[in-house]
Amino acid sequence: MAKKPKILPPIEWLEPRVRISRAASLLCFFALVGLLCAYYLVFADLHGARPWVILLIELVPLLLLAPGMISGSARGHSWMCFVVNLYFIKGAIAAFDPNRQLFGLLEMGASLAVFCSALLYVRWRFQLNRKLAGEGETCAG
Repeated sequence: MAKKPKILPPIEWLEPRVRISRAASLLCFFALVGLLCAYYLVFADLHGARPWVILLIELVPLLLLAPGMISGSARGHSWMCFVVNLYFIKGAIAAFDPNRQLFGLLEMGASLAVFCSALLYVRWRFQLNRKLAGEGETCAG
């Protein structure tokens, strides 16, 4: 038995959600970058290490994916969903340290927000692309 094609939402429903989820994912992405910058440049006790070196190491994975996020690439957003899990894990580990608990919880929240908003963007963007390509149209006949 052939699989029934999934019903795609209408374009009028998808377009605002694509715009909002893209804006939310960019906002959350820059909030995560800002949180890391603020913590490592202002608050972190690095025991004599250079803060900009530690910050650069922390930001390399995010900076590699920044062009895809900024350009609105669905693939860039999907890769961000994978990479941001590292920051969630790092935040969870930091949350167990009483000295870094607040930072850990904030990092977990920011990475979770990036993950969810980027995931929604990818889903709705691909649905919109399929709808714009004519998939799901009813045939008269």
